[in-house]
Amino acid sequence: MADARSERQPAVRATPGQPEERHGHFIQEAWGELKKVEWPGQAQVIQGTVVVLVACVVVGTYLYLNDLVWKHVVSKVFLGQ
Repeated sequence: MADARSERQPAVRATPGQPEERHGHFIQEAWGELKKVEWPGQAQVIQGTVVVLVACVVVGTYLYLNDLVWKHVVSKVFLGQ
């Protein structure tokens, strides 16, 4: 554990008088991290979208049917109508 800490780079301390320099440093680091990202391909995006839409339809149908059942239960049992 101590070895991992010693290998890390020390935290960069920002100086209060130079905000432009801090901004440029942040952009460089952010761009470097974005280069490491493995972006999904078109097929993965389409597959993920289909999964989300199917899940929404399934959950929506379940909630709709539950609402119908409980509407009758409440009106007949609890309200006596």
